[in-house]
Amino acid sequence: MASKRKSDNDSDEEKKPVKKVPHWKGGLLTSMHDSDAQVYTDDDVIIIKDKYPKATYHFLVMPKENIPNLKSLTKDNVELLQHMHEKGKEMAEKADPDLQFRLGYHAIPSMSHLHLHVISQDFDSPCLKNKKHWNSFTTEYFIESEEIIEELKKNGKVVKDVNHSQELLKKPLRCHVCKKEQPTIPALKKHIKEHNYKKSKH
Repeated sequence: MASKRKSDNDSDEEKKPVKKVPHWKGGLLTSMHDSDAQVYTDDDVIIIKDKYPKATYHFLVMPKENIPNLKSLTKDNVELLQHMHEKGKEMAEKADPDLQFRLGYHAIPSMSHLHLHVISQDFDSPCLKNKKHWNSFTTEYFIESEEIIEELKKNGKVVKDVNHSQELLKKPLRCHVCKKEQPTIPALKKHIKEHNYKKSKH
């Protein structure tokens, strides 16, 4: 009987579903090692064009070191993040010196491997399709690169409120310049074309 019970238990174990990680979550690791996707590389970082850009210019700066996400960072990574920030700024300047860019991280990135977004603020792209896309780059869900660096310097780690972050993606569609609420993504895209995304000249 003991043998039968063991067999039954084994059978139950085999029936339990195995939680699989979606293949696309690891897509960055494939892209960063694709020479055709790379636009810059050095001893510490690789920069690629985002495969599904949410603006005219959308780059991803990634460390060659295996760092899965913000939670994996330690104080030892401060210098690396500073290097990523500087290279991101250089890439933005090279892409269009007159266009406004933001450099930052998603509070809860959808893809594995740490990556810094370098994104132009025109948000002119057919790949920007829904509220989640928009809010992930225009609310507090998008955390400035320098803020992450300062938090890491001060606390030795980066901690974000997961529940709060998820709520940010559900916020109404608002123009990132004038904050006027828009009913749909097409209306929002039409509206934001009224704004100027060039850097101020002093």
